[in-house]
Amino acid sequence: MQAVLAAEDRRYRAMVDGDLDALEQLLADGLCYTHSSGTRDTKEQWLAKLRSRHYVYRRAEHPVDRVEVTGDTAIVVGRMTAVVDVAGVPKTLDNLALAVWTRAGGSWRLLAYAPTPPQA
Repeated sequence: MQAVLAAEDRRYRAMVDGDLDALEQLLADGLCYTHSSGTRDTKEQWLAKLRSRHYVYRRAEHPVDRVEVTGDTAIVVGRMTAVVDVAGVPKTLDNLALAVWTRAGGSWRLLAYAPTPPQA
């Protein structure tokens, strides 16, 4: 469980730091990354949008409520708050979040991410 939390920490740090090399290593090839807007990206699409600065993460935090590990799969349940520029427009996000990690070649890699706004 600690290794999953460490990978999740590295992912958020890489997003804010714009460290796309580190981020690429943390993403599974079959990644399905859902955004708060409801759009979805593959690994290649999301990295291309980060490279082009379509998404620029200014701040991102991810308090974790729980982690469930079963074999080579882990589910991280928590929240994601962030300040991100989307196509040059600043957005403030506050979402519940579900991240699915898989252990590929001994390393934990993000396979799926899905945020959802909390109920009012």
